[in-house]
Amino acid sequence: MRFDDKKVVITGGVGGIGQALVRLFASEGANVLFSDRSEEDCAELRETLKRKELNTRYLAGDLRQKSYCETLIAHAAENLEGIDILINNAGIIPRGNILETNDDMWFSALDVNLTAVFFLCRAAIPHMQQAGGGAIVNTSSTWGIYPGPGHIAYCTSKAAVAALTQSLGRDHAPDGIRVNAVCPNEVNTPMLRTGFTQRGIDPASAIEKLGKTVPLGHVAEPEEIADVIAFLASHDARYVCGETIEVTGAKPVYG
Repeated sequence: MRFDDKKVVITGGVGGIGQALVRLFASEGANVLFSDRSEEDCAELRETLKRKELNTRYLAGDLRQKSYCETLIAHAAENLEGIDILINNAGIIPRGNILETNDDMWFSALDVNLTAVFFLCRAAIPHMQQAGGGAIVNTSSTWGIYPGPGHIAYCTSKAAVAALTQSLGRDHAPDGIRVNAVCPNEVNTPMLRTGFTQRGIDPASAIEKLGKTVPLGHVAEPEEIADVIAFLASHDARYVCGETIEVTGAKPVYG
């Protein structure tokens, strides 16, 4: 298996893409520690996976807190006996242009989408250096590469994640640490569906309509993004470093 005995940390583990990642890495032999905010949701996911004979660990907490980010990595290093792969998957999507974006929306987007990635990478890289290498995959967005309308905080934070990824990739390639980012367009996750609900739009019909705008014929499923992330984390991508990989189904960001 691709990740046999690899020590893997995954943030945002109970979300749509997160659950797909936790299942994928655990099913391919990895020792997985996942995180999310809700202790209850994390425990429920672990029990669900356990019934499928997939053993995982979790540590719930708030990625907006520097202390939690550092504790998560220390917990992984101690309980997994090292860190081979870090998947910075957690993220939020505040919606609104600059006049509609209050301070809390702005700082929450930066704290979760960007600053947590900085803290986690800074804490994990020394463990990878000691081990002689590793892989980090961050989740940016096509909207971080080609900013779309009405999401000023989200686009800014994801653009910074893309830049952080490229910078880290160049700095730590000599350490044998590959840092890459995946940049999805729309993905059929609870986060996307909730956004439609908040705007008074039926999620099922909206997803179906949105799928017709994608040249490949459907909105990405979480597993389709997880597969790309897993590739970037695997030995198969051993010469891929400092890249931002767009996963769009050939659909432009807008227009």
